[in-house]
Amino acid sequence: MGDDSAWEGDSLLQSEKEFHDAAKRNDTARMEELIRRGVDIKAKNNAERTALHWAAGAGSVDAVRLLLDHDVPVDDEDSVQSHSPLHVLQMCLFGMNALLLSAWFGHLRVLQILVNAGAKINRVNRNGRNLLHCAAQRGHIQVMEFIMEDLEDMCVDETDKMDKTAFHLAAEYGQLEVVEFLIRLGCSHSAKDKEENTALHLAAKNGHLSVLEKIIDVGVDFDEKNSEGLTALHLAADGGHSHCVKLLVEVGADVNAQTQKKMNCLHYAALHGYEEIARILMDAGIHTDTLNHQNASAMHIAVLQNFPAMVKLFISAECDLDIPDNRQQTSLHIAAEHGRQDIAEMILIAGVNLKLTDKQGKTSLDVAARGNHIILVDMIIKADRFYKWKKDNLNSDSGSWVAKHLTFKQDHRRETQHIRSVMWRLATKYLKPGEWKKLAHYWKFTDDHIRAIEQQWTGIKKLPRFDK
Repeated sequence: MGDDSAWEGDSLLQSEKEFHDAAKRNDTARMEELIRRGVDIKAKNNAERTALHWAAGAGSVDAVRLLLDHDVPVDDEDSVQSHSPLHVLQMCLFGMNALLLSAWFGHLRVLQILVNAGAKINRVNRNGRNLLHCAAQRGHIQVMEFIMEDLEDMCVDETDKMDKTAFHLAAEYGQLEVVEFLIRLGCSHSAKDKEENTALHLAAKNGHLSVLEKIIDVGVDFDEKNSEGLTALHLAADGGHSHCVKLLVEVGADVNAQTQKKMNCLHYAALHGYEEIARILMDAGIHTDTLNHQNASAMHIAVLQNFPAMVKLFISAECDLDIPDNRQQTSLHIAAEHGRQDIAEMILIAGVNLKLTDKQGKTSLDVAARGNHIILVDMIIKADRFYKWKKDNLNSDSGSWVAKHLTFKQDHRRETQHIRSVMWRLATKYLKPGEWKKLAHYWKFTDDHIRAIEQQWTGIKKLPRFDK
């Protein structure tokens, strides 16, 4: 056990603290000296721990024997106060007696001594976890062998308060040897916890490939769903465990399974930007345009989460860029709303319907203008004008050449700097108020273009410098 003296508080006398420390160190000479001085061998700290807790957790065999010889209570439980450090809470060390601590830390000899001293073997901690659960979670196979072979009335499928068996915990924490041992004992492979997760779900969720392989080998339903409708493949994808995703795909898991919120695995890959997982799923034939409960595709999610590489991957896979979500927003609407310039350019180059409107009747250009995303407004207008020009002037054979050199971002090239400076001076020094609209109409800007430009420049606002 670690040094938790910092949170023991002032509940112990100095001699009692020394006694606890000596028990932890297995220093029986110091313990006997303190006993002769009249130390309270049953003294508890703020966490209700006695010297026996420390000795059992540290594997101090001689100290445990000495304490038992002085008739210390063997089944006393510790507790964790609200001020307990995080690492203690994470280890679930609350409601733990000496026997459970010996199982948790894998001290077989101490466990055997405590059993022989009459410790109650069916006691559980406040999570409802017994000896077998503690040993399974921590991977102590020798302790588990003793528990199952030498102790009576130990059920291999006993559940804790979350309905988790030892098999669940071994799978969740990646304890392969324990998983193999429990399978040999004939444990239930398909038992579900309170969230209806099987051991397969938990192994996939936590990325334990070797455990996942072993569970698959014994024969389980790959597409079993938990209470939220997630399969093991969903959980592997959500956790970013590409090796587990690949394995589940290879053994035939349903890549198009959907959760209660209609999420498929690609939605989860898009949510976190897991490109490798997205590729595995698309190679396996996942439906790229599946819509979730918000009518969002994986593309919508990738744009919202700002993963340009993922967007590029979906564009290469020819995902539908014009699908509207429950706000009637396309991927470009979302990019425009959030000012995602790189993503917007990729979508514009791929080609989309710029006339589509959201629930408020706004096009992506309107949305960019409303958000004062000046560069995006410029990009969308350029794209709109370019595709009209292309339609009127270019044949189909020249399209691929144009696409390779296409950009809608601001022009910073040296060879165009002079004309940009001329246009800037014209706009800011020579045109009278309102005359720029006449010029815009002459150059065949649409009313929507002009309205969007005007929204960026009203009153005394400064024009963005496009001439630099």
